[in-house]
Amino acid sequence: MTSATAVRVVAERVARLPSDLRVAAVGEPTARAARAAGWVVDLVPSESSGAALAHAMPDTSGTVLFPRSDLAAPTVVDTLRARGIDVDDVVAYRTVGTGDEPVVLDSPPAAVLVTSGSIAREIARRMTPLDPRTVVACIGPGTAAEARAAGLPVHAVARTRSAEALLDAVVESLNPTAPNRKAPK
Repeated sequence: MTSATAVRVVAERVARLPSDLRVAAVGEPTARAARAAGWVVDLVPSESSGAALAHAMPDTSGTVLFPRSDLAAPTVVDTLRARGIDVDDVVAYRTVGTGDEPVVLDSPPAAVLVTSGSIAREIARRMTPLDPRTVVACIGPGTAAEARAAGLPVHAVARTRSAEALLDAVVESLNPTAPNRKAPK
């Protein structure tokens, strides 16, 4: 699983996972969602990325089910198939925009949180130009690269791919003299 949304979608459609099915999660937030759904999580790579997940997965003679967003990068599927692993690549949910009109706010936001490449593209499409004082904070280096490719400045990148780390990065960026709230997990 590469997102909590994929976990939710599968859990809504499958009452119980087969007892011999092994679950891999891209990072701790996704693993927490899987555990909350009642699943045993067998693998969480040390680095939270699709590439790390694909490389950490053990070889198998069975088929790997990969439920994903329609916008997901092909990294996991391509890497597993290159390793000779059969993958059932399933679009489990679709990401949709919220409109085409520019987003106009009464005052500029102090920060904009970017949690995916699709969010970065929507911000660039509907909210630019951003006020130069607005901090653009990204949930990880891959998302930061996609934000830059979309033309956004990146002021902060979370230490780990989690909402908690993203919020810590925003706090540190907005108040650089404040002590760290907590160590990254």
